[in-house]
Amino acid sequence: MAARHGGAFALVALCLLELALLGAGAGDGEPLVPAMFVFGDSTVDVGNNNFLPGCSDDCRANYARYGVDYPSHAPTGRFSNGYNLADHIARFLGFAESPPAYGSLPPEGIIEQMRSGINFASGGSGLQDVTGKALCGQVHSMSDQLDSFASVVQMLGNCSSDLVSRSLVFISVGSNDLFEYVGGNATSCPNRNDTAFLQGLVAAYRSYLQELYAAGARKFSIVSPSLVGCCPSQRSAGWLKDDLDGYYCFGTANRLSRQLYRMLLSMLQDLSAGLAGMNFSICDSAAMADSVFNSTGSSSNAMNVVDTGCCGGAGILGLAKCDKSATLCPDRAAYLFWDGFHPTETASAVAALALFADSGRYVHPINITRLAAL
Repeated sequence: MAARHGGAFALVALCLLELALLGAGAGDGEPLVPAMFVFGDSTVDVGNNNFLPGCSDDCRANYARYGVDYPSHAPTGRFSNGYNLADHIARFLGFAESPPAYGSLPPEGIIEQMRSGINFASGGSGLQDVTGKALCGQVHSMSDQLDSFASVVQMLGNCSSDLVSRSLVFISVGSNDLFEYVGGNATSCPNRNDTAFLQGLVAAYRSYLQELYAAGARKFSIVSPSLVGCCPSQRSAGWLKDDLDGYYCFGTANRLSRQLYRMLLSMLQDLSAGLAGMNFSICDSAAMADSVFNSTGSSSNAMNVVDTGCCGGAGILGLAKCDKSATLCPDRAAYLFWDGFHPTETASAVAALALFADSGRYVHPINITRLAAL
């Protein structure tokens, strides 16, 4: 195991200090941006799949025990015990929580809601259009999400340009593409080409960003996939494939996560150099996860259960379902994972604080506070 670099809650304290100095956060008056538009997968979905016919229960979170710590103590479609990453970022920007799910909006309310933001994310989706279809039956792919966004921008007409350019586009996607790649036959194929696979993901990402830019977006906050091989659901896969890293996680999956971040950063640097007014902030989620895993057991890290899901106990022995009959852990703030795939509300808060106030350790080239101020 690598040397310790300071725990997650030490990171929280540092970020809170910087946030206080910056005067940022919810409740400080006007939001830092006029609107927030969210795209991606279940890490930021706030219920779009609830309204998607043909989407299986495996890709919905509209049943107990999801939402147990949400203000209403009821499931909303968030894959969390409470708020997710999009909610925490929205709160730091000055909103009450994530903008509502696009699928929840009546047609007559879409244009008005657009003025403060909409969440288009869909659990199970990925950078590839086919991602999630086998498991979920139906998801809103990234292509679908951007089509919905473009149609609403068109509905706004001449009012859209200034609004969209000053707003934050927040994207968290790519993990499901990695899950499906390492979970299929690709990792056992002697002739597989991991780099070519990742290049395809990066090319798709670049295309989506170009579409958003063409629709008027200028401020992009990108969250790279974390160490997906350390999700409780993937630890057992690593054991079965005899492919474990120093964290006893699925090694191939984690190597792909790290490689994808470097490729995304390079793509963003190149793309922004050629698009006037484009600004971005990208989070190295793999490095952030390294910090958590390296500090497990230290006095600075109260989030010390990193290999098991709080709801249902998914872990090295396999994937347990998080549903109304599942057993809950007694201290949810001590757990990194809520279920077999998703972070707890606490873990999402830690990540959001870094995204918002990190000075360059995990977030490059600027954090969201500085991105919003541009």
